[in-house]
Amino acid sequence: MNEKIKDRKDIEECYKWDLSALFESDAEWEKELAAIDEKIAEIPAWQSKLNTAANIRAFLDERTALSLKLEDLFTYAFLRNSEDTRASDAQSMYARAYSKVVQAESAAAFFRPEVLSLGEEKLKEIIKDECLKPYEFMMNDLLRMAAHTLSDKEEQLLAAFGEALGASGRIAETLMDADMVYDSVKDKDGNDREVSDASYILLQSDSDRILRENAFRSYYKSYKQHINTYAAAYSGCVKAMTTEAAFRKFESSRAMSLANDNIPLTVYDNLIATVHKHMDTMHRYVRLRKRILGVDELHYYDVYAPLAGDVKKRYTYDEAKELVLKAVSPLGEDYCNTVRQAFRDRWIDVYPNTGKSGGAYSSGTYNSRPYIMMNFTGTLDSVSTIAHEMGHSMHSWNTNHTQPPHYADYTMFVAEVASTVNENLLIEQLLKEESDPKEKMALLNQYLEGFKGTVYRQTMFAEFEMKAHAMAERGESLDQAALCAIYKDLIAQYFGEDLVIDDEVQYEWSRIPHFYRPFYVFVYATGYCTASALSQMILNEGKPAVDRYIEFLQMGSSVYPIDELIHAGVDLNTPAPIDTALDKFAEVVAEAEKIADELGL
Repeated sequence: MNEKIKDRKDIEECYKWDLSALFESDAEWEKELAAIDEKIAEIPAWQSKLNTAANIRAFLDERTALSLKLEDLFTYAFLRNSEDTRASDAQSMYARAYSKVVQAESAAAFFRPEVLSLGEEKLKEIIKDECLKPYEFMMNDLLRMAAHTLSDKEEQLLAAFGEALGASGRIAETLMDADMVYDSVKDKDGNDREVSDASYILLQSDSDRILRENAFRSYYKSYKQHINTYAAAYSGCVKAMTTEAAFRKFESSRAMSLANDNIPLTVYDNLIATVHKHMDTMHRYVRLRKRILGVDELHYYDVYAPLAGDVKKRYTYDEAKELVLKAVSPLGEDYCNTVRQAFRDRWIDVYPNTGKSGGAYSSGTYNSRPYIMMNFTGTLDSVSTIAHEMGHSMHSWNTNHTQPPHYADYTMFVAEVASTVNENLLIEQLLKEESDPKEKMALLNQYLEGFKGTVYRQTMFAEFEMKAHAMAERGESLDQAALCAIYKDLIAQYFGEDLVIDDEVQYEWSRIPHFYRPFYVFVYATGYCTASALSQMILNEGKPAVDRYIEFLQMGSSVYPIDELIHAGVDLNTPAPIDTALDKFAEVVAEAEKIADELGL
């Protein structure tokens, strides 16, 4: 896509999301924001009264109602800010909404310690009361975390510092989205090409190697110029979490993070150990990539290059919608009808525009429709991203229409499952219909990149986080040299000796926004492995597997995520799902090798 990125005002309305399900206008949002202070001020009146089942129920109902209003306010501001991160009015809305969320959390921080101060026996009796039935799982989960809950005043203080402690991530995000400037570059024909966060991966996926290298050098030149700032921001994020973990009496920040969803550390450890066991398959793929590209040296700017050369289909947005609908058809007519509604009712912000946040995501609230932010460029990857984000949105739609508000938010641990099931269904459908070897190689390239990028790469990220946090917990400095050294070593380990380690590679960690949500990235890898198993079940078993899967989509946070996945048919307490997924990866590598032979590559 060579066109210049448009300003938002020049994008047709039909390709912009319709936020009226949240607020009709910024003015309406401002009015609701002004009214929220009164609701927040009512929360502290419950302090010292949470000693009966009836009072606890009344408090939880009131807090849930407030949370729903805050969720609408924050999400609207977040979405508006994503539209153009340079816009000062949207930045202000986002900052003020975030501040209100922190105020509310601070005001309600007495809840956990006050309820837990009742003692285990009395609290167990209170939880048995019929009026607390709607909150029974939540209350028992609260009891599970008793040993890690601080005193009333300590929890309030920690909550009050929430905005300040989250500043590191916001600084890095603003630097990435609003302030980074990249040199334009030349392609092989001498044409100028614009480099941006939205276009970078697209440029790295181009068959023009000169363009790829020039874009790579330009992109990381800018990150290198700011690397000390990124290191300071990330160090602040890590130190905030390791300090909180120590205060809460966790053995590590990693243990604290996983405890929130009741995930054993062994699940994280199993992932890394099992991926290491299958590292030879990743190195085999790197060798295949070098062979097909026909290069003497494989550089990091070659790792996204298309294996099918110039064979790269382009898709219109309408074609992408039809492909996604066909791919998810095994999930049933109800599922497909809701996807049609999403396309029809403008849940999606489709195209990139100047200042728009890079990447893609699904958001929304309990009271609104889900929303999908895209930067659609017409590639197969863009089509796959629509399928991916639609999986998230359908997960949210199902939980919001099945669970009460306090159980509607599914946990991070299962968040990537539904999205990746959709991606896998799409690629399997396309492979089944394709007979041309070159076109099939392009599809296999997409499949292989899914495994490389989501299982191996995200596991590599998980190792990076684990090592960085462990350094902080040992009192070691997380300066840019240390962080770059960790990352460079991991790249060498995961990609093997066939990859030339360019100097720029060491700076890549600084552009990963998920690191500011510590120990989140590993769920991409476990989620992908889970989705690999579930998608095969759906295609092979049909209705029984689909029924289990839809039930999983409806569970929200009403049970622990490990148990949700067991219900769907996958047990991550064992390495088996990781082994199964990476065995599938080996099959796809073998198929690509076979087609490479047929094409004489």
